[in-house]
Amino acid sequence: MPVARYERTFTDVDGNSSIRVVVGEDEPIVRAGVIHVLEEAGFEVVGMAEDAEELLRITETEKPNVVVTDIQMPPTSTNDGLEAAKAIRSAWPSIGVVVLSQFLEAQYALELVSEGAEGLGYLLKDRVGDLGTFTEAVRRVANGGTALDPEVVRRMVDRPRLASPIEQLTNREREVLGFMAEGLSNQGIADQLVVSVAAIERHVTSIFVKLDLRPTSEDHRRVLAVLQYLRR
Repeated sequence: MPVARYERTFTDVDGNSSIRVVVGEDEPIVRAGVIHVLEEAGFEVVGMAEDAEELLRITETEKPNVVVTDIQMPPTSTNDGLEAAKAIRSAWPSIGVVVLSQFLEAQYALELVSEGAEGLGYLLKDRVGDLGTFTEAVRRVANGGTALDPEVVRRMVDRPRLASPIEQLTNREREVLGFMAEGLSNQGIADQLVVSVAAIERHVTSIFVKLDLRPTSEDHRRVLAVLQYLRR
């Protein structure tokens, strides 16, 4: 269905505010589980959809902070949820989108980030069972961040690459950039690697230099670095 482009900035999305969510999932048990997890974590579920067209209608009506949707939804039960997610990102750029997938499909993640990684999450459905990881990812995306499943990132890391500036990075810098692709902050990466935040900041600065990313806001450069990393 055609949708009108809509832009707005949410001013009430933070760690203490209620984040409004629309859930798209055709399996009743899975849908109920996702909604329960979100509500238990303090999110406000303002709508639910069983097919892609309904998901677009509810999103247009409710204008949530974030949409959580399965990739495989009616009417064709193939990638209708993915197409709806892309339409939402195009029509309402301020609405975050978290896509859930039963299977690891790195190409789907690449399609989603083709025009930017802000406000985007791509997670395997197994992550819903990891309550802390899942809810933190949804909150991060609602606030304009990125949350890519670690397995998707690893698949991208391991695939053959053409010659690119990425090849200039050291193994540690690639590791740091991989965590950046997952959406982790410098503190989060430092915790994962058991090093100081200052050490991570040095690696991040080196990554920006090697990828020829000119000085601008660090958040924007992080997104550009991740996009270079994922697209090659």
